[in-house]
Amino acid sequence: QVQLVESGGGLVQAGGSLRLSCAASGRSFSSYSIGWFRQAPGKGREFVAGINWSGGSTRYGDFVKGRFTISRDNALNTVYLQMNSLKPEDTANYSCAARLFGTGNLQYAYTYDYWGQGTQVTVSS
Repeated sequence: QVQLVESGGGLVQAGGSLRLSCAASGRSFSSYSIGWFRQAPGKGREFVAGINWSGGSTRYGDFVKGRFTISRDNALNTVYLQMNSLKPEDTANYSCAARLFGTGNLQYAYTYDYWGQGTQVTVSS
């Protein structure tokens, strides 16, 4: 089992950057693939980015268009989401999720077993 804690959210102006962190507790973090999802008020959950257990495969939501980068440091049990060129429409609660192994279907929320509480990102215009 793994527990996830997100951090790094906050208020930023349009065009700015934030780096979100997803810190995991428990052993065998390197066995878990991680996904980032977001949910804005009144909207459904949306896939942002995912990285497989080894870090060798990543996937991004269509809206990212090169602005975000997901990475992981297994020695620190942490996955990062670097977000650049932020837009007001990126405002949402961002959560990370984990599942054991698996490289495919990183974009599907139902494939993940563990979820964090989320961190709020607000982008002002």
